[in-house]
Amino acid sequence: MKLIRRITVTEPGQAIDLLVRHCPELSKGRLKDAMNKGAVQLVQGKQHKRLRRAQAEVVAGNVLELHYDDDILQRQANAPVLLADERGYSVWFKPAGLLSQGNEWGDHLALLRLAEQHFTPLRPVFLLHRLDREASGLVLIAHHKAMAATLSQLIQQHKIEKTYRITISGVPDAALQAQGEITLPLDGKACCTRFSLLQTLQQPSRAVLEIDLISGRKHQIRRHFAAIGHPVMGDPQYGNGNQDPAGMALQATRLAFELPGKGLRQYELPPALLR
Repeated sequence: MKLIRRITVTEPGQAIDLLVRHCPELSKGRLKDAMNKGAVQLVQGKQHKRLRRAQAEVVAGNVLELHYDDDILQRQANAPVLLADERGYSVWFKPAGLLSQGNEWGDHLALLRLAEQHFTPLRPVFLLHRLDREASGLVLIAHHKAMAATLSQLIQQHKIEKTYRITISGVPDAALQAQGEITLPLDGKACCTRFSLLQTLQQPSRAVLEIDLISGRKHQIRRHFAAIGHPVMGDPQYGNGNQDPAGMALQATRLAFELPGKGLRQYELPPALLR
């Protein structure tokens, strides 16, 4: 079942009671579960925040927004792994199946929410960059505004090196391997994906590549390799003949940057987490 409700509060009361009255299709238990998983938002003017506590008091003029999807709320995924805790920021392994950040349909399968729940006492969490839900690998999360601003600036200035590993359908020809980059414009903008061959596989023909992302267009790696006829294996959106029951073969494997006053910071995906 998929259900969207926008409910304007006309008199004070508990959020769960209001939801029960306006959503007769759903039991009270299901509504509480949806709240806990981040599928209910409280709207106050221009401010939106997730409302998780069923007994939370709402007042006239508030708005409750419910985005309920049985399929999404019942999904499960492997837990993320904390790889480095630097206090001001942390480095995580995001497994395939997790969102980087929640959306209106919930955040119970979102790295940012799970990272927030990990720490005792609680710390602020600021997502600095994203990986697609189907991808896995390294993600940075900041824990105070100053660090978030510093790392965000490094990202904007392309001063954080991001390395990826992918497996593609087929093997690029010798000329393309020698060129070592794809420069096809995306969305009308110039962009560049550099790559080197790590390994070739036979029966079926595949290649494992290391990728340096020079620019950062949406789904750049996936779109570039699909465009040249070598789509990423397991990509559900781009390419043909690249189905893979193991999922999408795209991982963020290395992050490196100079942190002002702290020197070089490098993080690599442990071998045990490599696909």
